[in-house]
Amino acid sequence: MNIYADKIDALLPQTQCQRCGYPDCREYAEAIAAGATGINRCPPGGQETLEALATLTGRPASRVDPALGGFTPGRVAFIVETLCIGCTKCIQACPVDAIVGAPKRMHTVIEALCTGCELCIPPCPVDCIPMRPAHGTTVGVTLPTDPRRRADFFRSRYHRRGTRLAQDKAERQARLRQQELPGSGAREIIAQRRAEIAAAVVRVQAKRAQRARESKKHES
Repeated sequence: MNIYADKIDALLPQTQCQRCGYPDCREYAEAIAAGATGINRCPPGGQETLEALATLTGRPASRVDPALGGFTPGRVAFIVETLCIGCTKCIQACPVDAIVGAPKRMHTVIEALCTGCELCIPPCPVDCIPMRPAHGTTVGVTLPTDPRRRADFFRSRYHRRGTRLAQDKAERQARLRQQELPGSGAREIIAQRRAEIAAAVVRVQAKRAQRARESKKHES
Protein backbone atom coordinates (compact mmCIF):
# COMPACT_ATOMS: atom_id res chain seq x y z
CA MET A 1 0.00 0.00 0.00
CA ASN A 2 2.72 2.51 0.93
CA ILE A 3 4.72 1.88 -2.24
CA TYR A 4 1.56 2.26 -4.34
CA ALA A 5 0.69 5.48 -2.50
CA ASP A 6 4.24 6.72 -3.06
CA LYS A 7 3.85 6.28 -6.81
CA ILE A 8 0.52 8.11 -6.78
CA ASP A 9 1.89 10.91 -4.62
CA ALA A 10 4.80 11.32 -7.04
CA LEU A 11 2.32 12.24 -9.79
CA LEU A 12 0.52 14.93 -7.79
CA PRO A 13 1.57 18.60 -8.14
CA GLN A 14 2.12 19.11 -4.39
CA THR A 15 0.25 22.42 -4.20
CA GLN A 16 -1.24 21.13 -0.91
CA CYS A 17 -4.39 23.12 -1.73
CA GLN A 18 -6.85 20.67 -0.07
CA ARG A 19 -9.33 21.00 -2.97
CA CYS A 20 -9.40 17.22 -3.26
CA GLY A 21 -11.04 17.11 0.17
CA TYR A 22 -7.96 15.82 1.98
CA PRO A 23 -5.48 17.72 4.21
CA ASP A 24 -2.62 17.30 1.74
CA CYS A 25 -1.46 15.55 -1.41
CA ARG A 26 -0.12 12.57 0.53
CA GLU A 27 -3.42 11.77 2.21
CA TYR A 28 -5.19 12.06 -1.13
CA ALA A 29 -2.67 9.63 -2.62
CA GLU A 30 -3.27 7.18 0.21
CA ALA A 31 -7.04 7.45 -0.28
CA ILE A 32 -6.66 6.70 -4.00
CA ALA A 33 -4.41 3.74 -3.20
CA ALA A 34 -7.03 2.40 -0.80
CA GLY A 35 -9.78 2.81 -3.38
CA ALA A 36 -11.58 5.29 -1.12
CA THR A 37 -11.79 8.15 -3.63
CA GLY A 38 -11.54 8.97 -7.30
CA ILE A 39 -8.53 10.03 -9.32
CA ASN A 40 -10.32 13.11 -10.71
CA ARG A 41 -10.10 15.34 -7.63
CA CYS A 42 -6.96 17.39 -8.35
CA PRO A 43 -7.77 20.71 -10.09
CA PRO A 44 -4.14 21.96 -9.95
CA GLY A 45 -2.96 18.80 -11.70
CA GLY A 46 -5.54 19.15 -14.43
CA GLN A 47 -6.07 16.69 -17.23
CA GLU A 48 -2.37 15.80 -17.50
CA THR A 49 -2.21 14.54 -13.90
CA LEU A 50 -5.56 12.80 -14.26
CA GLU A 51 -4.35 10.84 -17.27
CA ALA A 52 -1.11 9.94 -15.51
CA LEU A 53 -3.10 8.65 -12.53
CA ALA A 54 -5.36 6.70 -14.87
CA THR A 55 -2.36 5.01 -16.48
CA LEU A 56 -0.91 4.10 -13.08
CA THR A 57 -4.12 2.91 -11.45
CA GLY A 58 -5.86 1.40 -14.46
CA ARG A 59 -8.93 3.52 -13.79
CA PRO A 60 -10.72 5.45 -16.56
CA ALA A 61 -9.80 9.11 -17.07
CA SER A 62 -12.75 11.39 -17.76
CA ARG A 63 -12.24 14.93 -16.50
CA VAL A 64 -11.44 16.67 -13.24
CA ASP A 65 -14.55 17.01 -11.09
CA PRO A 66 -15.92 20.51 -11.89
CA ALA A 67 -17.53 20.72 -8.45
CA LEU A 68 -14.05 21.18 -6.96
CA GLY A 69 -13.52 24.51 -8.69
CA GLY A 70 -11.02 25.57 -11.26
CA PHE A 71 -7.33 26.31 -10.96
CA THR A 72 -5.43 28.89 -12.98
CA PRO A 73 -1.72 28.07 -13.37
CA GLY A 74 0.67 30.94 -13.00
CA ARG A 75 -1.40 32.83 -10.42
CA VAL A 76 0.04 33.61 -7.01
CA ALA A 77 -1.13 35.33 -3.85
CA PHE A 78 -0.29 39.00 -3.38
CA ILE A 79 -0.58 40.99 -0.15
CA VAL A 80 -1.80 44.59 -0.40
CA GLU A 81 0.76 46.17 1.88
CA THR A 82 -1.31 49.23 2.84
CA LEU A 83 -4.08 47.02 4.19
CA CYS A 84 -2.01 44.33 5.94
CA ILE A 85 -2.30 44.53 9.74
CA GLY A 86 0.36 41.94 10.52
CA CYS A 87 -1.98 39.40 12.14
CA THR A 88 0.10 36.43 10.83
CA LYS A 89 -3.03 34.40 9.92
CA CYS A 90 -1.89 34.04 6.31
CA ILE A 91 1.54 32.87 7.44
CA GLN A 92 -0.09 30.20 9.56
CA ALA A 93 -2.23 29.05 6.62
CA CYS A 94 0.47 28.84 3.95
CA PRO A 95 1.41 25.16 3.51
CA VAL A 96 4.84 25.82 2.00
CA ASP A 97 6.14 28.83 3.99
CA ALA A 98 5.83 31.23 1.05
CA ILE A 99 4.83 34.18 3.24
CA VAL A 100 7.20 36.11 5.46
CA GLY A 101 6.49 38.72 8.10
CA ALA A 102 6.18 39.28 11.83
CA PRO A 103 3.34 40.17 14.23
CA LYS A 104 2.17 43.78 13.70
CA ARG A 105 4.45 44.08 10.67
CA MET A 106 3.62 43.98 6.98
CA HIS A 107 3.73 40.53 5.37
CA THR A 108 4.99 39.63 1.90
CA VAL A 109 4.46 36.65 -0.40
CA ILE A 110 7.63 35.20 -1.92
CA GLU A 111 6.26 34.76 -5.41
CA ALA A 112 8.60 31.96 -6.49
CA LEU A 113 7.54 29.85 -3.50
CA CYS A 114 3.79 30.36 -3.83
CA THR A 115 1.91 27.31 -5.19
CA GLY A 116 -1.29 29.27 -5.80
CA CYS A 117 -3.23 27.15 -3.30
CA GLU A 118 -5.29 30.17 -2.09
CA LEU A 119 -5.38 28.86 1.49
CA CYS A 120 -4.13 32.21 2.78
CA ILE A 121 -7.17 34.11 1.51
CA PRO A 122 -10.04 32.89 3.78
CA PRO A 123 -8.32 33.54 7.14
CA CYS A 124 -7.29 37.13 6.28
CA PRO A 125 -9.52 39.39 8.43
CA VAL A 126 -9.10 42.44 6.17
CA ASP A 127 -9.33 40.80 2.72
CA CYS A 128 -5.95 42.13 1.61
CA ILE A 129 -4.85 39.06 -0.39
CA PRO A 130 -5.90 38.87 -4.05
CA MET A 131 -4.61 36.36 -6.60
CA ARG A 132 -2.56 37.85 -9.43
CA PRO A 133 -0.55 36.57 -12.41
CA ALA A 134 3.01 35.68 -11.42
CA HIS A 135 5.75 37.92 -12.76
CA GLY A 136 8.34 35.15 -12.84
CA THR A 137 10.29 36.65 -9.96
CA THR A 138 12.77 34.15 -8.54
CA VAL A 139 15.27 36.45 -6.81
CA GLY A 140 17.02 34.50 -4.06
CA VAL A 141 15.16 31.28 -4.90
CA THR A 142 16.35 28.43 -7.11
CA LEU A 143 13.40 26.44 -8.43
CA PRO A 144 13.62 23.28 -10.58
CA THR A 145 12.16 23.73 -14.05
CA ASP A 146 11.15 20.09 -14.49
CA PRO A 147 7.54 19.64 -13.24
CA ARG A 148 8.29 16.46 -11.28
CA ARG A 149 11.37 17.92 -9.60
CA ARG A 150 9.38 21.06 -8.89
CA ALA A 151 6.71 18.95 -7.17
CA ASP A 152 9.45 17.23 -5.14
CA PHE A 153 10.73 20.68 -4.12
CA PHE A 154 7.35 21.77 -2.77
CA ARG A 155 6.72 18.38 -1.11
CA SER A 156 10.00 18.82 0.75
CA ARG A 157 9.08 22.35 1.85
CA TYR A 158 5.69 21.12 3.06
CA HIS A 159 7.21 18.32 5.13
CA ARG A 160 9.86 20.61 6.61
CA ARG A 161 7.14 23.02 7.62
CA GLY A 162 5.21 20.19 9.29
CA THR A 163 8.28 19.17 11.27
CA ARG A 164 8.90 22.76 12.35
CA LEU A 165 5.28 23.27 13.40
CA ALA A 166 5.36 20.10 15.49
CA GLN A 167 8.49 21.32 17.26
CA ASP A 168 6.97 24.78 17.76
CA LYS A 169 3.81 23.22 19.21
CA ALA A 170 5.78 21.17 21.71
CA GLU A 171 7.76 24.23 22.79
CA ARG A 172 4.61 26.36 23.02
CA GLN A 173 2.87 23.79 25.19
CA ALA A 174 5.88 23.74 27.49
CA ARG A 175 5.77 27.54 27.74
CA LEU A 176 2.03 27.52 28.43
CA ARG A 177 2.48 25.05 31.25
CA GLN A 178 5.03 27.41 32.72
CA GLN A 179 2.82 30.46 32.16
CA GLU A 180 -0.13 28.83 33.89
CA LEU A 181 1.74 29.13 37.15
CA PRO A 182 0.34 31.81 39.49
CA GLY A 183 1.41 35.34 38.60
CA SER A 184 2.50 34.58 35.03
CA GLY A 185 0.02 36.98 33.36
CA ALA A 186 -0.36 34.74 30.27
CA ARG A 187 -4.11 35.26 29.93
CA GLU A 188 -3.70 39.02 30.03
CA ILE A 189 -1.09 38.88 27.27
CA ILE A 190 -3.34 36.76 25.04
CA ALA A 191 -6.32 39.05 25.66
CA GLN A 192 -4.21 42.09 24.82
CA ARG A 193 -3.01 40.51 21.57
CA ARG A 194 -6.58 39.72 20.51
CA ALA A 195 -7.70 43.26 21.33
CA GLU A 196 -4.86 44.70 19.23
CA ILE A 197 -5.87 42.59 16.21
CA ALA A 198 -9.52 43.60 16.60
CA ALA A 199 -8.53 47.27 16.77
CA ALA A 200 -6.37 46.93 13.67
CA VAL A 201 -9.28 45.37 11.76
CA VAL A 202 -11.51 48.30 12.77
CA ARG A 203 -8.90 50.80 11.54
CA VAL A 204 -8.66 49.10 8.15
CA GLN A 205 -12.44 48.99 7.81
CA ALA A 206 -12.66 52.69 8.67
CA LYS A 207 -9.97 53.47 6.08
CA ARG A 208 -11.91 51.58 3.42
CA ALA A 209 -15.15 53.35 4.34
CA GLN A 210 -13.41 56.73 4.09
CA ARG A 211 -12.06 55.86 0.65
CA ALA A 212 -15.52 54.81 -0.47
CA ARG A 213 -17.02 58.11 0.70
CA GLU A 214 -14.31 60.11 -1.05
CA SER A 215 -14.86 58.12 -4.22
CA LYS A 216 -18.60 58.91 -4.17
CA LYS A 217 -17.85 62.62 -3.70
CA HIS A 218 -15.63 62.65 -6.78
CA GLU A 219 -18.28 60.82 -8.81
CA SER A 220 -20.96 63.32 -7.85
